[in-house]
Amino acid sequence: MADTGEIPFSARPDSSRPGGDHAAAATAGSTSRLLLTAAAVFAVLVAGSALVGLLAGYIWTAVAPHALVVTTGGGAADVVNPETSAFIAADGWFAALCALGGAACGLAGWALAVRRHGVPAVLGLLGGGVAAALAARWIGQRSGQAAFNHLLAVSRPDTVLRAPLSLGAHGAIAFWPLAAGLVVGGVEAAGLLRGRRLGAAVAAGPAIGPAEPAVPDGADGW
Repeated sequence: MADTGEIPFSARPDSSRPGGDHAAAATAGSTSRLLLTAAAVFAVLVAGSALVGLLAGYIWTAVAPHALVVTTGGGAADVVNPETSAFIAADGWFAALCALGGAACGLAGWALAVRRHGVPAVLGLLGGGVAAALAARWIGQRSGQAAFNHLLAVSRPDTVLRAPLSLGAHGAIAFWPLAAGLVVGGVEAAGLLRGRRLGAAVAAGPAIGPAEPAVPDGADGW
């Protein structure tokens, strides 16, 4: 007679026991919520930074110097002063605005998002920095472009016009995400260093208990 006690049986999950499938479903739902939250934080930071970039583009148009050109007829024009520093100054203003905008976005993003959401928020600030710089360049170069083209087409030769801005130093676009990343990293590093100093101060505290009060002579009753 065969010994049925040695026949192996596969373990089957007990649906009546708490845990099991319910725990797996809860884990999957939690992961989905985390991914959706991370995607939403990333999108909001990119969109918010891009809006700030549009504002920076208008500021760039207002404060940066414009080169003067003279029409030559046929819709063409030449720079009045080939050695003008207007182009370099315009690039410098763009780089400064990108650095300031990136620092402002980095500080605001750290206070509102990075402390709560961590890495997705940092990635959103970096991606938003690139989007903001591109938006600032687009607005700055497009502002007044249509009016300039119209005047260039209808003006007589030797008419002096203000040329629209044109970014020559394309590497300045990196200033926005770089400034945002440096601000976030600097704040995090400062907080970490302060925490370590506090921990070291607590660890280096007095390890010996309070001193016992001195017993005066003759207090023992002798």
